[in-house]
Amino acid sequence: MEEIFLEVEPREELGRSKVKSLREREFIPAVIYSQGKAEAIKVSQSELLQLVHQHRIENAVLNLKIKKDAKQKSLPCLIKEIQYDPVKGNIIHVDFNEISLTKVIKVNVPVVAKGEPIGVKQEGGSLEHTLWEIEIECLPTDIPKEISVDVSQLKISQAIHIKDIQFPPKIKVLTDSQAIVFSVVEPLKEEVVAPVVEGEEAQEPEVIKEKKEVLTEEEAEEGKEEKEKKS
Repeated sequence: MEEIFLEVEPREELGRSKVKSLREREFIPAVIYSQGKAEAIKVSQSELLQLVHQHRIENAVLNLKIKKDAKQKSLPCLIKEIQYDPVKGNIIHVDFNEISLTKVIKVNVPVVAKGEPIGVKQEGGSLEHTLWEIEIECLPTDIPKEISVDVSQLKISQAIHIKDIQFPPKIKVLTDSQAIVFSVVEPLKEEVVAPVVEGEEAQEPEVIKEKKEVLTEEEAEEGKEEKEKKS
């Protein structure tokens, strides 16, 4: 496991106005949750963004060093949540969870495709990426950055399920083994509309009219006599 370190500072700026001022000074407010307690801290915006660009930090173990005690050991943490500004898209708050490196945890790990499927390259199909994350259980030190899956042998109508993937021995997979991760499907067929030939009129649908009853002369005469009798 690659060790990632991040220096943080205790945060006394609480409340909306003070937090706004903190962000203007290019700090990001954050909280460390540990054994039912919460500690307010602040993180350098530039240092956090540097980690975001260099690592996939959502599942990485971050060693947080709080600048208040030179003798204090770094705290191993996982990111619980990152909040983004809905308009600007920048990070506005981070929640960390302190963890034990000797206890297994549950995390979601991204899954990525490796290679180009035969069904795409030779048969004109398209690759469907159905499952983007796989839930696993392992020690924090054994969390992989991602699960890479070779899809190069997939043909049209073939799929790769969770059960088909070879995972590291120290990882327990919690996602359903029958779940489809990748598949290759046939290309969409465009409906061809027949061109209208010039001079050819569109045929009107045939209107079926009710058939009128036609009486013979004798039947008409008999009906006339019958009416006269009744009157």
